[in-house]
Amino acid sequence: MEPLSPASGGSVRARGRILTRHRTTITTAHIAVLIGLAMSSIAHAAEALSLPQAVQAALARSPALVAQDAAARSARDMAVAAGQRPDPVLRLSLDNVPLSGPDRFSTSRDFMTAKSVSLMQTLPSAAKRQARTARFEREAQTAEAGRVEQAATIGRETAMAWLERHALEQRLALLHEQLGEARLLVQASESAARSGSGSPADWIAARESVAQLQQTLLGVEAERQNARLTLTRWTGSTPDQPLAAPPDLASSPFGTGDVSERLTHHPELLRLSAQEAAMVAEAEVARQEREPDWSTELMLSLRGSGYPNMVSLAVSVPLPWDRPQRQDRELAARLAQVDGLRAEREERAREHQAEARRWEAGWRAGLAQLALIDAERLPLAEQRIQTTLAAYRGGRTPLSEVLAARRMALDLRMERIELQRSTASLWAQLAYLIPAEPAAAAKGVTP
Repeated sequence: MEPLSPASGGSVRARGRILTRHRTTITTAHIAVLIGLAMSSIAHAAEALSLPQAVQAALARSPALVAQDAAARSARDMAVAAGQRPDPVLRLSLDNVPLSGPDRFSTSRDFMTAKSVSLMQTLPSAAKRQARTARFEREAQTAEAGRVEQAATIGRETAMAWLERHALEQRLALLHEQLGEARLLVQASESAARSGSGSPADWIAARESVAQLQQTLLGVEAERQNARLTLTRWTGSTPDQPLAAPPDLASSPFGTGDVSERLTHHPELLRLSAQEAAMVAEAEVARQEREPDWSTELMLSLRGSGYPNMVSLAVSVPLPWDRPQRQDRELAARLAQVDGLRAEREERAREHQAEARRWEAGWRAGLAQLALIDAERLPLAEQRIQTTLAAYRGGRTPLSEVLAARRMALDLRMERIELQRSTASLWAQLAYLIPAEPAAAAKGVTP
């Protein structure tokens, strides 16, 4: 390689700068692309989970709903089978074979010996078969109503888990904020104590406040982790998936209409109504069973070559000789169960009515209390902190007064978070009291 001359040094350096700029441009472009892809992946992975999305995910992955669907399919298949006549019975027999005498064990020499083939068929009435079919159809409706009830339970439990985690994350954020301010106060009190303008007791008190906040933070962090796992159990999402903004608690959880109108479609009442209808169908089956099933039998008897073959026709009828103590008692038992289910449904309807009214009153009271805290108590607490802090900086009050004001403000904000959580829980109880589509279970059922 030839040595570089001084004359060519400028051009070489220029080319080097050009190549360097070129390499820098390429590297920056590549980095920008990589950063964009990474940010896109992070944004996709960290998509916030809203409360409705959590409920929908829990419903979509619930094995309990799959089990209810399977129970409904099973009952409908049984309804088809129950409407059919019983299978005919084929009977083969060897009749009247001699056991003694010169013709013993002969199947052809005695005139009474015959080889018989018969076909027997039980003939239940059409009304009885229809009653049996209706019973299993009502059982299918009961399974569908159970599915709606299970869906309502899953929706409420998922909403509660989502709201619990959201409240704990609010508490954590507040504690971190307070911890940062408390550490700044420790630094200020330490500087004041070293300069002689402050008391060492104030420094110790500030450090104790930080330790208390750290201890509280550890407990809340453990609760938050449990809440994450609980929500993951329902939704199947990752425990660290962020949450979206909470729903508007001031919006009506009833949708359109009054809570009393929604209670007519309460899942438990629908299930009890379906069970009552199924028991009515059972009673109808018991009523039809009071009438016996007739059976017919056609038999062909083949005898020896010297004797004619014979054909027989028989009709069998069971004799219900003790109907008042058997069939009638079974019918009375089924009717009594119908009365019991009807009374239970009425009692549960009253309980749900009172319960929903209590939830509604608590929800409205919680909204009023939240409004009062935001409008009055939080501004006053902030003013108290600023006043005591200014007095402490001016040497007119000890640090303990500032710490007390901060603790009071922290307690108030914690109180607000807890009040918001309890109010949101009542809102969710009302909002997810009835699933979005209860019509499938309500089909053919009158509460």
